[in-house]
Formats: sequence, structure tokens, C-alpha cells
Amino acid sequence: MSLISSAKIGSAIIEMVAVTKRFPGVLANDHISFDLRKGEVHCLLGENGAGKTVLMSVLYGLQKSDAGEIQVCGQKTKIQSPQDAIKLGIGMVHQRLALVDVFTGTENIVMGLKSAREPLLDVDQAESKVVELSKRYGLSVNPKALIKDISVGERQRIEILKVLYRNCQVMILDEPSSLLTPQETDALFGVLRVMVDQGLSVIFITHKIREALAIGDRVTVLRQGRKVATVSAKDVDRDKLAVMMVGRETTTKFPKKPNTKGECALELKDVWAMRDEKVHALKGISFCLHYGEILGIAGVAGNGQKEIVECIFGLRKVEKGRIHLGGEDVTNAPTRKIIEKEVSWVPDDARRGVIYPFSVAENFILKKYYTPEFSKGIILNEPAINSFAQKLVSEFEIKTPTVTTYLGALSGGNIQRLIVARELSFVPKLVIAENPTQGLDVKLTELVQRRLVEQRDAGAAVLLVSMDLDEVLALSDMIAVVYGGQVAGTVEAEKAEREKLGLMMAGIETQAPSPTHA
Repeated sequence: MSLISSAKIGSAIIEMVAVTKRFPGVLANDHISFDLRKGEVHCLLGENGAGKTVLMSVLYGLQKSDAGEIQVCGQKTKIQSPQDAIKLGIGMVHQRLALVDVFTGTENIVMGLKSAREPLLDVDQAESKVVELSKRYGLSVNPKALIKDISVGERQRIEILKVLYRNCQVMILDEPSSLLTPQETDALFGVLRVMVDQGLSVIFITHKIREALAIGDRVTVLRQGRKVATVSAKDVDRDKLAVMMVGRETTTKFPKKPNTKGECALELKDVWAMRDEKVHALKGISFCLHYGEILGIAGVAGNGQKEIVECIFGLRKVEKGRIHLGGEDVTNAPTRKIIEKEVSWVPDDARRGVIYPFSVAENFILKKYYTPEFSKGIILNEPAINSFAQKLVSEFEIKTPTVTTYLGALSGGNIQRLIVARELSFVPKLVIAENPTQGLDVKLTELVQRRLVEQRDAGAAVLLVSMDLDEVLALSDMIAVVYGGQVAGTVEAEKAEREKLGLMMAGIETQAPSPTHA
């Protein structure tokens, strides 16, 4: 029996004392102390870049700390690899699920473990144990199903079972709700409560205050690599936690002018497109986005959101159907033509929006380098370019030595800031924003969200594609839910109910599209 499994409920089983972790130019964890009690959910709360995942990577043996120590049930311990952590009873479920699509759930769970029938796998014995664990903790899975054939929620349950199969008593969950519907998130919280009721302990990493209050017994807040406080979840509210996270009050609601939408700016009519040579990604997508309106696209990742954007920009072939921009048919038009129709695009993958060997300033004018503002014939107007770039660097607080620094020297977060700054600095007629605040801190998130509302108020059309349902609800005028490459329903944001949206996101419920958005 391990030290953790023999500990009493409520006793400290994990203690991290003054843990410090440095990367080149970054102090990720600055003398952070953290403890976990047996039979609790302890939420590690902080905005992106606060140091949450790094701290837990040290506990799980993925990173080595530069200072500090770890104690397990009062005994000083060195954890130099995930294998060391698992032997101590500590497991981790990462934000990016690491499963093999062509293997079954059982095969993924036992991967890397020894079998009594070496070199063969004792499938029956393994499946029997998986079924027993799934029943004990309320984890509904089909152990025989291939990973490629099951939902994201079930894939996550497979990852949790992988940890439980190894007899871990402590489970670290890194942003586990990021790819789940509201119903799947609620189901996960139910599973976690069953687990802690049976004596297991959970560290729940999140940047969402609502989740910390919903599932946490205690909450530890990190800000800029430092611990702010550890509090009982029942003794705080959203506003108090927000101040701890950011150092000030935050807002998720921005005043908008009355919705006086104009003509249809972007229309997709029965659009079909392939994901690969055999599978359709889009199966008859139709909607209309008006000038002066924010249309939010909600859905679990992988249901066609990325392909919708790629078809609009001519990056993916439309097999059937039409796309109209300002009344003009632009189906399968070159990307340059779409951009020249005053369309801004914030991609969710920064690599698609920049050129790394170019300077910061050059990346700022990628879409406008040939205009009179930034060039004289074939010669670039470098003073004008640098002045423009410096203005945006200051406004969006982009950390770069100079605007002439090559882009590859910047962090991922700062590159994302650059893209957002560039795309929202002009006066577009249409803004397409894919997960525009992903990886941004709270301050810049508020700035970006406010800018999107300002573009809408100025008469632009805004297509907001976001995996963050809270963001979609806060900013949108209308919400279109996509599932399986189709529009499952379109609803007014003010009348939208989280539960019904979740059912549509899971494909359980459909709703007739609004006549003006079909």
C-alpha cells in the first residue's frame, strides 16, 4: 500500500515548498508553495501564462525545478520523471489528449504496461478491469470502441481511466473542460465528486473562475508565476477571485449599440467540403452574417469550424454550394481577393498568420505592404512602417526588443498579440476571429473582445468562431451551433440557454435555423 493510499482523509498528502522554475528569460514559478489534502478537489486558478501547468509539470516529473522541494505524506521526495510520479500514485491528464486513434480504449489504457501473457496482451483481463473501474467511478465508456469513433468526452474518460488503471491516488487535470460541452463538463464534475468521495484527490487546473467555484474545495490563485493566496471556495465569490487573478476587477460584458443589422455581408449556401479524401468536413452549411452583427459559431472542436473559415478564404475547396461576400460570389476565390475585399482574419493557429523570418514591423504590414501608406513604388516606406508598428506594439503591450526584431524571437503569446493587433488596426468590413483570445491574458482578452464589439458597432460584420462558450454568449448577437459539419441550430444570444446549446453541440438536439441566418 502506498503512502498516499494509507493517508487519512483531510491530511496533507502532497506539499510543494518554495518551488522555483526558470526558462530562458522567464521566471515561470517564483518560490510557489502548494499543498493537496486527501479527498479534496484543489483548483489551481490563474490566467494563461500564470505558471499553473509548469508547476504541475514539476510535480509530475515532466520538468525539473531549479529550487524548492516536494514532500509526499511528509517525506521529502525527488520526482525526476512521470514514472517516478506514477509509482508514488500521482497521475496527470493533459489538455491535449494523447491517444492513438486506431487503438481501442482498452489498448490505449494499458499501453506501455506489462502483460501477464507477454509478448501478447491479455485483452479479456484488461477489459474486465477497465469495466470495473468505469462502473466504480461512473465513467461511461465502451472499452472495445476505437478512439477515432468516440466523442471527445469519452476520450477524456479513457485518459482518466488510464490514470486510475495505474492505481494513482492523485489526479492532475489540466484545463479538462476546454473541449467539452456544458453537459460533458457537468458529467466530469460528477465523476470527480465520486472519486473524492472514495478517497482520491484531484488537482484541477483552470483559468475559469466559474469552474473553480463549481468544483473546488480549495482554490490556489497564481499570478505572473507567483502564488497570490489559497482560499476555501465557499468563502469567496467571482469578484474576489478575479481581483486575485488579475489584480483588479474584470468584465465579460461590453456595452453594445442596439442591434441595427444591415444587409447580408457573408452568406454560405449549402456549402460542402472535404476534410480529407474520404470524409466530408462540411455537409451543407448555410448561414447569413449581416453588417453590424456578431454571429458566434459554437461547437466542440472538430465539427467543421476550421473548414468553414478555410472555405471562406479560399484555403479549402468548396465541393458544392456557394459563398457570397457583400453580395458577390467568391466561391473558391483566391485568398488575395478575399483580403482585398477588406476582410480581417485572426486565425487560431499563429503559424498561419505570420512569417517568422520577417521582422515584427514587416509582419504588421503583410496585408498592406503594397499600399501607398507603406510603399513608394517598389520601395517600402520603412519610417512609416516602423512608426505604425511601434504604435501597435505599445497599444497591445507586445514584448519585443524593437520593431525590427525578427518575429521568431518572440514568445507565442506575443505573436498572437501581434496578429490580433494587425487585424483589428484597420477598418474592415468583415472580421473573422477564430479563438481570438486563446492564450491571451485577461487584460488583453478584454481589449480584444472590446475591439470586436467596437467593429460591430461601427457597422462591420463579425464572425466569431470560439471554443469558449462563455465568450460566444458574451459577445454574440446570434449564435449558430455546428455539429458534424452542419448547423444544428441558430438562436438569439439573449435568449440562448447554456443547456440547450450544449445539447446542440453534442448533436442530441437540433433547432430550425432562423430564416435570416439560414
